[in-house]
Amino acid sequence: MTMEKAKDYKELSVMAAERIAMKISNKPNAVLGLATGSTPEGMYDALIKMYNQKRISFAEAATFNLDEYVGLHSDDENSYAYYMKQHLFQHIDLSPEKAHLPDGEADDMDEACKAYEQRIEEAGGIDLQVIGIGLNGHIGFNEPHTPFEQRTHVVELDKTTRNANARFFPSLEAVPTHAITMGIQNIMESKELLLLVAGEQKASVLERLVYGDKTEAFPASIIKEHPNVTIIADQGALSGLKAADYQAGK
Repeated sequence: MTMEKAKDYKELSVMAAERIAMKISNKPNAVLGLATGSTPEGMYDALIKMYNQKRISFAEAATFNLDEYVGLHSDDENSYAYYMKQHLFQHIDLSPEKAHLPDGEADDMDEACKAYEQRIEEAGGIDLQVIGIGLNGHIGFNEPHTPFEQRTHVVELDKTTRNANARFFPSLEAVPTHAITMGIQNIMESKELLLLVAGEQKASVLERLVYGDKTEAFPASIIKEHPNVTIIADQGALSGLKAADYQAGK
C-alpha cells in the first residue's frame, strides 16, 4: 500500500487525474472503475481540463461505476447516472455504450447484479478502480459487516451513510434507503485501486485504515491485502498519521 501526500484538495484532484491519464496513455482501451460523491469531483474537473487540452482521450476506454441508488430514474438529479453525466461524461469523448452503472431501476435486482458483473467480465475486468471511504469505513455502498467475499448486491443503506448523503437531497427522508453496489470481492478483483481521502473529517477514518486490524466492521480494512493500492490523501486527512508512515508509504 503506497501513500501519496497532497498539500490540499486541489492537488489531490490533479494527482488522481494524472494517475488515470497515465493509465489511459499506457492502455487506451483501459477499463476504469469510477466513484461518485464530493471527493472525486475535483478529479473529474481535472480530467475534463486534460481532455480539452487534448492531453487525454477516452474514445477507446470503458467505465464501470461502483454503485447506484435503487429507485431513482437516471434523469433524477440525485442519481449517480445524472452525477456522472454532469461531472464527466457529457464533457469527454467516452462512448455512451461504454459508460456503465448498475441498474437501480431493474424489476429483478438479482438479475441486474449478475448482468453487471457479466459486463465487467466481458470487458476484461477493471484496470484501475477509484474508491472513496465513508465515515463508517464503507467502500462503494458496502456497509459495515458486509462479508469480504460479497459480490454485487442490493444493500440497505446505513443511517450514517444516509445522513452523510442527505446534503445532496431536499431532506433525509428523500435519501433512498437502498442501493445496488459492486461487492467488496468485486472491488478487490480490480487490478489496481486508487483511494482518495480528503479533509480533516476523514482523518480518524484514514488512521483506522492504516493502523487498525482487518475486520468486516470496517469494510475498507480489506484493501490492505490488495497487491496494488495507492492512497492519495491531503494534509487534513493525514493529520492522524505519523509522518513517517505517509512519507515512506506503509
